[in-house]
Amino acid sequence: MAKPKVYPVSVKGELSLPPSRGWWLLKWLLALPHYIVLAFLWIAFVFVCIIAFFAILFTGKYPRGLFDFNAGVLRWSWRVAFYSYQVLGTDKYPPFSLEKADYPADLEIKYPRKLSRGLVLIKWWLLAIPHYAVVSMFQGGQGGRGGGGGLNSALVLIAAIALLFTGKYHKDIFKLVVGLNRWSYRVGAYASLMTDDYPPFRLWDD
Repeated sequence: MAKPKVYPVSVKGELSLPPSRGWWLLKWLLALPHYIVLAFLWIAFVFVCIIAFFAILFTGKYPRGLFDFNAGVLRWSWRVAFYSYQVLGTDKYPPFSLEKADYPADLEIKYPRKLSRGLVLIKWWLLAIPHYAVVSMFQGGQGGRGGGGGLNSALVLIAAIALLFTGKYHKDIFKLVVGLNRWSYRVGAYASLMTDDYPPFRLWDD
């Protein structure tokens, strides 16, 4: 059986052992500075997507500086999500950085040398509709950034309660939660015009 094609958006997370039993109760407060910064970064992210749309439409290329910025916003978002209530996978505080860092969670997007001018017109809305439907069930309608109300939040709540009383984060739940987020961030990158490769309907890298 052939191995699945490696997708150009890589989303990884390593469970810190052991996570603190009750520290997650305060993470809403500890992560607040990140939420404030990310609110502004996501506004910039949207404007960059609009600029990139026209750049791809006329040149077939995503300007590298803009691409790196948006990839950095997704990377930062994933680190904060992993630390806070999207995963609760580590107690290590996320860095305030768009760049790669020594952190248990990481996101990488391979830079495309060429993008389809035609696909840019339809992939972010029409082609992505099936994935939007799936991700809305995972994340409660908030896409790659999460937000509550979906399957992901329910699983993290179960893991948090178990962690509070047992001091253990069930590895199968952790793997599933990371998989749900991996799927969501891949769709987010695709819808943000950062790749022409259609996201796979799978949770795992292999």
